[in-house]
Amino acid sequence: MNESIQVRGLSRTFHTTVRRPGFAGALRSLVNPERVAKDAVSDITFDVAPGELLALLGPNGAGKSTTIKMLTGILTPTSGEARVAGVVPYLERERNARNIGAVFGQRTQLWWDLPVRESFSILRDIYEVPKAEHAVRIWEFDELLDLSSFWDTRVRHLSLGQRVRCDLAAALLHDPPVVFLDEPTIGMDVVVKEQVREFLRYQVEERGRTVLLTTHDMTEVARLAERVVLINHGRLVLDGTLDEIRRKFGSTWQVRATLADPHAPVDPLPPGIALLRREGPQLVFGPAEGAASPTVHQALKQVIERYEVNDVALDEADLEDVMRAAYLREVPVQAQGG
Repeated sequence: MNESIQVRGLSRTFHTTVRRPGFAGALRSLVNPERVAKDAVSDITFDVAPGELLALLGPNGAGKSTTIKMLTGILTPTSGEARVAGVVPYLERERNARNIGAVFGQRTQLWWDLPVRESFSILRDIYEVPKAEHAVRIWEFDELLDLSSFWDTRVRHLSLGQRVRCDLAAALLHDPPVVFLDEPTIGMDVVVKEQVREFLRYQVEERGRTVLLTTHDMTEVARLAERVVLINHGRLVLDGTLDEIRRKFGSTWQVRATLADPHAPVDPLPPGIALLRREGPQLVFGPAEGAASPTVHQALKQVIERYEVNDVALDEADLEDVMRAAYLREVPVQAQGG
């Protein structure tokens, strides 16, 4: 098995009791409760390769956090199976805990009333990290995340950005091959967000860690992930690269080219590209209907090769608009790993 994360037909069903209105309804619910099943995750299949950062996306309530909780061993699936670094997480929780790091944006694994330094010392002992290795990792994390400026501050007095940076370092203190990040940068300012993104890029590209990220920040997705898995209503909607998703759901790009010769002939057009309008020397191109549409970057290359231009500009569909269109798709599709 070459995948760091392997998910096959993973499902999780929760059962809740329906509370009837009124006092009489409450009594009936107590004597004869009505149970309703809710599928939070249904038959999800995907793989994540070593050294890959995968964005797990979907609207609120789509099942992202439930999926991560099954992969971290917090929840047991109703059906299906999962392996993380070769371990079944909900059957071998202790072994799985040594293979993974996890950061949940609204929670901390640090001790609220202790300085950051002491929290890290406790985690070092829990994971049995040798002191020499611990010192090297702390130095490295400080270089990347600037921890020393608040090293002796109690966790309760840290800002959100400082706390999440500490949580990221704490999650990687025992050098896990797989990291789960559930909305890690929620509420952060743009400066700290970029610092965290640089840290994550370093962990994936230089350290070869596998990262599974959930986020609603499309800038984060565009800058960090090459591949995304979209789920909605607990079911897999799409598994592919950002370019594939843009082609499928965001074909509203335009290429504006200013010709060196305003009277130059336009035809023949590059394949898959239509001329939307001509404004003097400027041509505005877009995807042709009924044809395989190139990406905006492929279209740009074809336009430059076909015409002699003085200037060129790109207008690409906003990634948030693309994802919104993808979220509206209800029919599940076959995952790459299945």
